[in-house]
Amino acid sequence: MTLRIALAQFDFPVGAVESNADRIAEMIVQARDDLGAGLVLFPELALSGYPPEDLLLRPSFLSACEAALQRIAAQTRGIVAIVGWPQSAGAVVYNAASVLRDGQVEQTYRKRELPNYAVFDERRYFDVDPDGGICVFDVDGSVPGESVKVGLVICEDMWFPEPLAQTVAAGAQLVLVPNASPYERDKHAQRDALIAQRVNESIVDGRGVALAYLNLVGGQDALVFDGASVLADGDGIVHPAASAFLDQWLVADFDIASRRFSPVDWMVDSDESRDALAWRAVVRGTRDYCRKNGFEKVWVGLSGGIDSSVVLAIAVDALGAENVTAVSMPSRYTAGLSNALAAEQCAAQGVKLVTLPIEKPFQGYLDTLAGLFEGQPSDATEENLQSRTRGALLMALSNKFGGMLLTTGNKSEYAVGYATIYGDMCGGYAPIKDLYKTEVFELARWRNTVGGNPVIPPAVIERPPSAELRENQRDQDSLPPYDVLDAILLRHVDQEQSRAEIVAAGFDAETVDKVLRLVRIGEWKRHQAAPGPKVSRRAFGRERRYPISNGYRE
Repeated sequence: MTLRIALAQFDFPVGAVESNADRIAEMIVQARDDLGAGLVLFPELALSGYPPEDLLLRPSFLSACEAALQRIAAQTRGIVAIVGWPQSAGAVVYNAASVLRDGQVEQTYRKRELPNYAVFDERRYFDVDPDGGICVFDVDGSVPGESVKVGLVICEDMWFPEPLAQTVAAGAQLVLVPNASPYERDKHAQRDALIAQRVNESIVDGRGVALAYLNLVGGQDALVFDGASVLADGDGIVHPAASAFLDQWLVADFDIASRRFSPVDWMVDSDESRDALAWRAVVRGTRDYCRKNGFEKVWVGLSGGIDSSVVLAIAVDALGAENVTAVSMPSRYTAGLSNALAAEQCAAQGVKLVTLPIEKPFQGYLDTLAGLFEGQPSDATEENLQSRTRGALLMALSNKFGGMLLTTGNKSEYAVGYATIYGDMCGGYAPIKDLYKTEVFELARWRNTVGGNPVIPPAVIERPPSAELRENQRDQDSLPPYDVLDAILLRHVDQEQSRAEIVAAGFDAETVDKVLRLVRIGEWKRHQAAPGPKVSRRAFGRERRYPISNGYRE
């Protein structure tokens, strides 16, 4: 006897309650009639989108969610559907998932473990049911009169042994796990190991509980959900993950006797390398941020350097070359090679290139300030004026013609403040904000291996990085070599290591002190930076939140 299950690995936008409800209702019918499923599962908080944040503090929003769930339930016939939603119960709200069957809300499970770390702050919004709560229900299989006992836990519940163990003790043979788990480099292996561990903990007489883990997909501001849903048989074997960052129906037949899955429609990735997944993450994040905020077109300031070249390639992959315009803005310090490389990439990718020399507006700033600056030596002020001239021109194009400006800063630059506020930090979204400079180079090399001819000119990757704001400038005039800088930043920012720990690892103390000081004094800039897709363990923004005014010193 088998049970066909359908997992809806799709994007359900935050706040779009009515359209999400319409889609869910239509998809339930599709799962029943077109896919032949007896059970359909939707992601965590699919009805409201995840994370709804302070929308959960609005009674009208919660009421809309409840009404929408009732409307969906009324349309369920001949299939069991599991839908995630925020359940209001008096003065408290639960992260819930309901079992819908025969026009009714049959059961509602309330999430028991609320994550409150990294990007998660569920305890700000949700409560835990003091009575606990276990959800197990019967679903008919392919043989009349025979059924399978199905359990339900939500996301973080699986990271603790008790919720699943208690669900299995209540008779569950198959447990569904709806998730909204953001992408993070190297997390898949950890997740798969945990899933196998949970199954193995349940094994009795050679057979344990089977798990169907469904993850949300799509970009939501700085978060990118990767899908990559997985199945685990009752013997602890974890099946290959579904394709990451792809909206798709996932269909499998569950054999009740053996507690094993047979994928029926289950697309997997041909390239699951770190760089391939990271590239798809930033592309998906950029595409969804633009379109969810009403932008079909984008602008990119293209310098001929590695950062802007990678952002241009991301933008083209996300939105199509016809929706991307590159702007070259040479100054008196711009090398001819930079202009040539920008033109070469635009030609290779079919992107329109606009050239706006900044000499006249930059000189206008200098002339206006000449009286006040008289007798003062040139310094970073004049360098930043060039960047701010470019920022003003790019924002003018965005204002006049529409389209979002993408900013091109990377995590190394944001970390140490090597970026000009109101200059090259201008823009609505920062696609490589959570990638260190060395990672930007790695992704550029990887992207050039895909699809035939390189899209990023090899000379861009090979030349030393430079802001080109003064004669013969190189980034390493002001910063340690990027391999050293990024190694220190990885330890300090991502791994939260102290100065003493970093120095003990073999790094020069003077260099470490310089880098940590730059990180500390650059906090105010990062608080004003555009959002960008999270790909690391600890991203600036909603995940790493330090005070600007901060007297603590190690």
